[in-house]
Amino acid sequence: MLHIEQQGAGADVVLVHGWGLHGGVWSSVAERLAHRFRVTRVDLPGHGRSPMPQQPFTLPTLVDALLAVCPPRAVWVGWSLGGLAAMAAALQRPEAIARLVLVAATPHFVCSDDWPHGMAPEVFAEFKRDIEVDSARTLRRFLSLQFGSSDAERAGLRQLRRALMQHGAPALAALRAGLAILQTADLRAALSRIDVPTLVMHGAEDRLTPISTGDYLVRTLPRARLQRFADAGHAPFLSQADKFIETIEKFLND
Repeated sequence: MLHIEQQGAGADVVLVHGWGLHGGVWSSVAERLAHRFRVTRVDLPGHGRSPMPQQPFTLPTLVDALLAVCPPRAVWVGWSLGGLAAMAAALQRPEAIARLVLVAATPHFVCSDDWPHGMAPEVFAEFKRDIEVDSARTLRRFLSLQFGSSDAERAGLRQLRRALMQHGAPALAALRAGLAILQTADLRAALSRIDVPTLVMHGAEDRLTPISTGDYLVRTLPRARLQRFADAGHAPFLSQADKFIETIEKFLND
């Protein structure tokens, strides 16, 4: 069973973190949203305080695990890998998802001949190689790629670095499983079936999932709108927290 934390009261909002981290990265977002909503933060398998399942998880089994602990008819806010899981949940169990908020999310993480909007395959292969040698160092490098050079971006990086090992290192098997999902998952052909209101939130300076990914999602998802964050990288909820909360609350109250 996945570890969750809940706070606040009202309509349900679920926060799903990205690869290598844990639900604690959402702590400031959860605290602010909890004034109006019941907020559920979840740790992915093998991350934070969630145990690693006996078998490495796949995207469908990850979605099953999330759906087992998350309130029904919730708004799912998914960041990066968490955004991929949120889209997969909307496809796998559409009646369970009221709305989606996709933060720096992508339907297909690695570049290919017909997909120029992701990480270069050789860079991804390097991450897969390095995680086996020194997972802590590789995670720190991965964090550094998520932020730009502005003061706000550097402050966001410091926040993630402090949170990274707050509950111990993620299980190596969990890191491997997450990378396997990022390497192989491709939801592009199914996006037109996600028929819920969707807010796409994307940093214009994102180096992992470029802003063109956000443009693609808005063109392809039937009921999506885009919020760009100028001068923000992969984690606008940290580097531009006030604008992030203002935008998400407006969307949730529409």
